[in-house]
Amino acid sequence: MTVAADTRPLRIGSIELASPVVLAPMAGVTNVAFRTLCRELEIARAGTVSGLYVCEMVTARALVERHPATMHMTTFGPSETPRSLQLYSVDPDYTYRAAKMIADENLADHIDMNFGCPVPKVTRRGGGAALPYKRRLFGRIVAAAVAATEGTGIPVTVKFRVGIDDEHHTHLDAGRIAAEEGAAAVALHARTAAQRYSGTADWSQIAALKAHVPDIPVLGNGDIFEASDAVAMMAETGCDGVVIGRGCLGRPWLFAELSAAFAGRDIPTPPTLGEVAGIIRRHAELLAAHFGEDKGLRDMRKHIAWYLHGFPAGAELRRSLALVRTLAELDDLLAQLDPTVPFPPAATGPRGRQGSAASVTLPEGWLDDPDDCTVPAGADVMHSGG
Repeated sequence: MTVAADTRPLRIGSIELASPVVLAPMAGVTNVAFRTLCRELEIARAGTVSGLYVCEMVTARALVERHPATMHMTTFGPSETPRSLQLYSVDPDYTYRAAKMIADENLADHIDMNFGCPVPKVTRRGGGAALPYKRRLFGRIVAAAVAATEGTGIPVTVKFRVGIDDEHHTHLDAGRIAAEEGAAAVALHARTAAQRYSGTADWSQIAALKAHVPDIPVLGNGDIFEASDAVAMMAETGCDGVVIGRGCLGRPWLFAELSAAFAGRDIPTPPTLGEVAGIIRRHAELLAAHFGEDKGLRDMRKHIAWYLHGFPAGAELRRSLALVRTLAELDDLLAQLDPTVPFPPAATGPRGRQGSAASVTLPEGWLDDPDDCTVPAGADVMHSGG
């Protein structure tokens, strides 16, 4: 099957991508093991690596303080290029120091700033999706990252949501401010923080942002679960690229399908259950290499549930896989799957967390003054990864 796409390369500052596709940073998911797997599958199934694969979020303060877990999260594969790192910050000073550290120590080739996290433990302290409401503080944080990387060729991009809720949209101001402060591109998750991951992403807000910020690339995020969704988003909104989050959970080969779609080639046939079992095994091997076998296999358990979504596997086997502890045990369990089962229609469509909308927890008085530049207390005292 071919999905028609009027595509073009995506340039983000000094970085040019053959395909306008970006892997969204996801806590506990987009570590070096997952990114390596996605890249391997894109090469195997589409013949190339054409997009941008972003590391899971790290906290600017934890990076500056060289927190061991945070430093481990900045691991990139030996052939991984461009190396893309997402920073979470609420403080211009720590932002500058972290971005300068990335540049001085050659830790990454691209910095993405996170202002989209809707998790209550983040927003209640003024971080993530809550922060763009404070327009001047938001601008100072972006400006700090840009200043720290000036002359290095490391572009800074900014990702945010439509706003806090339907009464407090911030995306148009955030896009304008980011562009004015020197961001190389902006990305919009077309939901408010109150929506979290529920309901439907409002792609019209991506179109509105593109019209409002015409001079830098605007990337769209939200409800891309198939290659055809990405093509449709770009056609409907005029955005310059797409950011893929939940759609690739348990489907790391989605990037090969996107690569083919944007190159006008036939989309590769989805894998059989036997091929998925091989991908699971490779993913587990990469996680074991990154974390050690014990932690790697524990981390693998959630991925297995996503991989087997829609496939016939049986309740007992699923329970055993949810408790897998070693690569040898995983091999024995995967051998019980029927390798001939084709990829089922039930495995397509939405996946990952959805939940329901909820009011956004904010610091007391947060909405009183959007021009207040006070750095929210304690918002950056957290482990990286969300």
